[in-house]
Amino acid sequence: MAKRRFFIFDSENFHFGEVPRKIGRTVLILVVYFLLTFTLAVLLYLAFALVYRTDTERRLRQEIRMYERLYPGLEEREQLVGDAIANLQRKDNEIYDLVFHSGAPSLDPMADRSALQLTDTIPVHRLVEYTRDKADSLLRRTPAVDSAFVRIFRALSDKDLVLPPMILPIEDITYPQIGASAGRKINPFYKAYVYHEGLDLIVSRGTPVRATGDGVVTSAASNRATGNTVRIEHAGGYETVYAHLESMNVVAGQRVRAGQRIGNVGMSGQAFAPHLHYEVRREGKAMDPVGYFFASVTPAEYANMLYMSVNTQQSMD
Repeated sequence: MAKRRFFIFDSENFHFGEVPRKIGRTVLILVVYFLLTFTLAVLLYLAFALVYRTDTERRLRQEIRMYERLYPGLEEREQLVGDAIANLQRKDNEIYDLVFHSGAPSLDPMADRSALQLTDTIPVHRLVEYTRDKADSLLRRTPAVDSAFVRIFRALSDKDLVLPPMILPIEDITYPQIGASAGRKINPFYKAYVYHEGLDLIVSRGTPVRATGDGVVTSAASNRATGNTVRIEHAGGYETVYAHLESMNVVAGQRVRAGQRIGNVGMSGQAFAPHLHYEVRREGKAMDPVGYFFASVTPAEYANMLYMSVNTQQSMD
């Protein structure tokens, strides 16, 4: 295709001459053309968007209008729910103070117990000295810890090793359901300190109770104090006791396996509320049952369970 040429008439010399091309003018024409094209495209898109809407846009607009109508009512209901929760928290604190003589447990009672909270008022040199002494003490104890681990690994490799009953008597129990453990606690009926020989697990009536280890049922009977009570003898001189049961699924002389259902939680006997009174004994001596839970829960959950059992001042029986 031949290149187009432009001419202009020269009136002084009375002849036609070729018009010289200017790059700037060409660039300007291109820019103007691009701007006009872009502006026209934008105007066409806006006109199309205002007139035509997709199914998604229509659905979203309907949802927006619905939410605009619902929001005033939701805001009022949110305020009512907040007031109700605050009232429940107040009542919860009052109940715990009345029943257990302590405040209701927080979401995680051990979460805010950090030594870092006290560092603002301790001089830096005291912190350095304490850290140095602590590190030296730990280093001195390292050989003893290594020796203890060696003994543990040797014991675990022994085929004749007898492990204590270590699973949870209530499946999936969490630390807010942990009541008073072994020790001097306030009796709910006499309002006086008495020695509490087990751990209270506060769960609803009918909750299944499991044997915490292999053993033989030595007793499955009822009495006035502990109600329906199951006693299981385990290897190694251990015995577990499950009291205040609503029903018992085992009989004396029956051999049971760890995790087997032996009854249901109730409040038979002298019980303040439905709960399981659980004891662990070794050679007849009452032990702290929480100390046998660490293998069945996380370290954080175990710490919270231990905190709850120690700080709950009133037992449930």
